Amino acid sequence: MEPIKRTARRVGASAAAAGLILAATACGSPTPSSTTSSRDISTSATKVASSATVRTAPAGRCRTTALKARFGEGDAGAGNHYAPLILTNTSSKTCWVYGFVGLIMIDGHGDALRTRTRRESVQPHRVTLKPGASAHARVHWTVVETGDETRCPTAKRLMIIPPDEVAHLEIPFTAMVCDHGRLDVTPMAPGTRL
Repeated sequence: MEPIKRTARRVGASAAAAGLILAATACGSPTPSSTTSSRDISTSATKVASSATVRTAPAGRCRTTALKARFGEGDAGAGNHYAPLILTNTSSKTCWVYGFVGLIMIDGHGDALRTRTRRESVQPHRVTLKPGASAHARVHWTVVETGDETRCPTAKRLMIIPPDEVAHLEIPFTAMVCDHGRLDVTPMAPGTRL
């Protein structure tokens, strides 16, 4: 009976040793034929790191919170006014604007005035804004009464809704706007000048 127990122990010990060898191989322990020096490992890591390309996330749409609005220097003649409405990227990340702004005029009491924002038939293009960069839309309005108008209301402020946003910015805008509150706008374009 004793020789059977010894044989069983030897078989068990051999199986355990074989299992350890398999586990060590599966876990990546080097075998005598595949040993690698630490110098080879660091050289391989350097090659991988130098061949990798750094990829940055693509720029996203400019959110209202990342923009500041103002009017640039305008031009007037024969009852017509033109001014660049400028949006500046105040964030630390590059973003883009595409399309038209929404506009609502506000009077001196804080009430909304009738505002008819008309989009000019110009093809919009995406404008990428690095931090501190600006884009503009040309805004046009008339100060000449049209049709049955007998008086044109005066705006004191302007609400601006950047393209594809729902939140707004608000800036001073003291202007008499005729033609029933009509403001013609172009899509956003690079820069700050008309």
